[in-house]
Amino acid sequence: MKFNAKSVVGSVQRLMATAQNGLEVIRFGGLTHDVEGSPFEIVERRRMYRLRHYFPDDTTPGRPVAVLVPPLMVNADIWDVNAEDGAVGILHRGGIDCWVVDFGSPASEEGGWERDLADHVLAINSAIDTVCDATGSSVHLMGYSQGGMFAYQTTAYRFGKGVESIVTFGSPVDVVAGMPFGLPYGMVSDVAEFLADHVVTRLPITDSMVRLGFQMLDPMKTAKSRIDFVRQLHDREALLPKERQRRFLNSDGWVGYAGPAAADLLKQFVAHNRLMLGGFVIRDQPISLAELKCPILAFVGEVDDIGQPAAVRGIVRAAPNAEVYEASLVAGHFGLVAGSMATRHTWPLVRQWIDWMDGDQPLPPEIAPMTEHVATNRPSSAATRVVHTAATLAEAGAGVGKALEGIASNTVRGSIELAGEAARTLPRLTRLGMIQPHTRISLGRLVAEQARRAPLRDLFLFDDRVHTNAAVNARIDNVVRGLISVGIRPAIRVGVVMETRPSALATVAALSRLGAVAVLLAPGSELDRAIELTGIKALVSDPENLRSAAATGTRVLVLGGGDARTLDIPVSENVIDLEQIDPTQVQLPAWYRPDPGLARELAFVLVTGTGDRLEAKYITNHRWALSAFGTATSADLDRKDTVLCLAPLHHSSGLLVSLGGAIAGGSRIALARSLDPTRFVEEVHRYGVTVVTYTWTMLRDILDAEVFPAGHRSPTPSAPPTATPMWHPIRLFIGSGMPAGLWRRTTEQFAPARVLEFYASIEGDVVLANVTGVKAGCKGRPVPGTAKVELVAYDPVTGQIRTDASGFARRCADNEVGLLLGKATEGIDLSDGGLRGVFTAGDAWMPTENLFRRDGDGDYWLVDRRDTVIHSARGPVFTQPIVDTLNDITAVDMEVAYGLPVGEHALAVAAVSIRKGFRLEPKDVTEAVRALDPDQRPDIVYIVDEIPRSSSYRPSTRAVQAKGRPRPGPDTWWYNRESDAYEVLTEAEAAALLGTD
Repeated sequence: MKFNAKSVVGSVQRLMATAQNGLEVIRFGGLTHDVEGSPFEIVERRRMYRLRHYFPDDTTPGRPVAVLVPPLMVNADIWDVNAEDGAVGILHRGGIDCWVVDFGSPASEEGGWERDLADHVLAINSAIDTVCDATGSSVHLMGYSQGGMFAYQTTAYRFGKGVESIVTFGSPVDVVAGMPFGLPYGMVSDVAEFLADHVVTRLPITDSMVRLGFQMLDPMKTAKSRIDFVRQLHDREALLPKERQRRFLNSDGWVGYAGPAAADLLKQFVAHNRLMLGGFVIRDQPISLAELKCPILAFVGEVDDIGQPAAVRGIVRAAPNAEVYEASLVAGHFGLVAGSMATRHTWPLVRQWIDWMDGDQPLPPEIAPMTEHVATNRPSSAATRVVHTAATLAEAGAGVGKALEGIASNTVRGSIELAGEAARTLPRLTRLGMIQPHTRISLGRLVAEQARRAPLRDLFLFDDRVHTNAAVNARIDNVVRGLISVGIRPAIRVGVVMETRPSALATVAALSRLGAVAVLLAPGSELDRAIELTGIKALVSDPENLRSAAATGTRVLVLGGGDARTLDIPVSENVIDLEQIDPTQVQLPAWYRPDPGLARELAFVLVTGTGDRLEAKYITNHRWALSAFGTATSADLDRKDTVLCLAPLHHSSGLLVSLGGAIAGGSRIALARSLDPTRFVEEVHRYGVTVVTYTWTMLRDILDAEVFPAGHRSPTPSAPPTATPMWHPIRLFIGSGMPAGLWRRTTEQFAPARVLEFYASIEGDVVLANVTGVKAGCKGRPVPGTAKVELVAYDPVTGQIRTDASGFARRCADNEVGLLLGKATEGIDLSDGGLRGVFTAGDAWMPTENLFRRDGDGDYWLVDRRDTVIHSARGPVFTQPIVDTLNDITAVDMEVAYGLPVGEHALAVAAVSIRKGFRLEPKDVTEAVRALDPDQRPDIVYIVDEIPRSSSYRPSTRAVQAKGRPRPGPDTWWYNRESDAYEVLTEAEAAALLGTD
């Protein structure tokens, strides 16, 4: 190597320049430069934000208006970090009026560390109002990262008022679909919940922690940028253009993160994924992105490890009523809004988007309708990063690592999710196993436990309002004081006749906390006979049912509707308005102990049936807890779920499954006023409903209204986004009594949601659940922790259990119809229908009222009730298989099967109603019933205009029978055993079959 004076001088100059520039960086934190930010003025100052108006001297009228929202951890200067080549500079040159929301730093703002998520959403909401008033036009709302999430939330909160369009940059929506760095969601969700509850609310996240955290997310890139800076430290002219951006990333651009806001983010959008599912809460108001109807443009960074493409594209499903577009760039998270990629591509595209929105220009080809699953010919992620970073060798290694990571993460994800499910299930099963007759357990006690564990966690959602555990628990205590003040004591039976509403739940829980017995009555039912049957001493009614309750002559306590409403009947000795009682003035008696209920004690009474078949079903605290924890276990309910309670409380499915399962699982409970299909679709999205409860044919009304198109679909390139809802967050329907055909219709229309059908006996502790949901109409298998079951041979004609040679009951073979028994628990009273010595001397069992068969896989199928078996001339005929078979016919809406007495025997008769737009022919019935043995087929099938239903949506056999016998004609068919087909019933055949002239 040759040395000369020129090279030596050059080296010395380079060394001197490096030293000089390095000293400047050490003293001032960076190189001094003359690059100035864009001019702005502060138009509005509030506690939560300052509103910047850029280029305020430009008063050009009629310009489009943009409001830009930064993420919480980044300074608002992010929109101007590249000065004239930054967001506000480029947009201003494009004729756009730019306004920026500046939240400031929580370290320097008053009350900054106490800010929560709602504070920021409401701040943006206020800023939009200010800008709209100042400019007289709607705004294009833009947000980067979490700022984009705020843009979605705020627009939904204000139902789109004043927002022309939304533009987001790397803003994740579906956290489950795109966890950063491929981490398993189950693990991240649990960690996020822990951090939100125990860490971030106690430890402030400072700007230095934020800066260090972001640098640790990509340590290689951080190290590379610093090495590049040092290598070019001698070349001041090369460094100056990027100096403002470098200082922004290294120090100036980061701000602290308020703990409550971080906790909200972790809970609502990471642990519970509610930005995607709906039901996130802003100041006690549930909101869903389904409220968005304005056009949306989402920028997707193909190499963005924070706002991963799959997570960003979740907006297309979360906002089914909006037109959603995307612009995909080969950029990382920061590169979407700052740097050369943003200067050359992002902001010119935003300007063209606004021009297109104004109708002046065509949509650029880089912007296209968003699809959830993108088919692309571009290289894989690893190869894309090769081009992006120009580090071929390193990226090849990263690609191999990525493949190995994928294999490992899938395995880990499955293991963690299984472990998480076990972690939720085992404590519930353990608690079930620990319940003894003397154990204190009740509905009121479980609610109190939830309030102690998480007082601020959501419990009820009703009429677009959220009620926390603490608020509900306080309401229950106030109702208890009111009840005590009017003489209600433990063990007294109190009727509850109320519509589904928070006051009804509070009443039932208050009676439980007091130790009284709640007798749940259906509004409009036979109240006089129910009162006489159950020994009710007082009625609790809401204002809507006051008149019918007072007509019984029983003392009525009115609750619900607030203290400002008026009552149809004036207050008197027999009509007491509990809302007028001041609970703070009620002196609690010495005998009062909250939640005294023991497992063996009576907790609820359900009244079923009508007329001479009115029955009271008695439910102990143990029986309720059994169903509650069994439901929570079978449905895997947890804090991420929101359960929509369509089933009324006076039905066992509402009390035991809906309310019980949600309370035991820690899930949110959304209460529906009525079964209105239009409101149903709104509440599913707004509340983020993941589980829907039902009874009998309840879902038929939803399906017939076609409020959701069939299947879980997303827009495709051939079918661009429309205003039609095409996605739902529902994962499960749980309840009892759904017919097989309706079951299939439900799973087809709401795919991939499944049906979880329960059977819960009132006698004994039998709970069956069809957990897999594969066999439509099947009741499944016993829920772990519930009573052991056996199926014994039974003669439905004599009503006797069949025995073997030794005198013990004979167990049924597979597919043999028998009586379902449940193992009796210790201390149960067997005098009311219990059995001893069934299989061994001294054993104790409780028979149910139902007949079942067990298939070869061990699953149980309901066949009939003991008292509704049809005693035909050819032997017993079971009604449930007939009902399930007919319901599976596409044209059939509803059906009932019953025995029609003719002489000494009965004919098996089925009545069906037809779905609108369909027609039923005799050949359809002939083909359908081939699934039944000939002796089990109905003798007559006939069409009726309508089949009335009970308050629990059960088709009413009695109402059909009351309309009279089937008449000969083209809509009545009889089963000709010789031709093995159903034929039109003529007058002659009717005379022969029915004995009519």
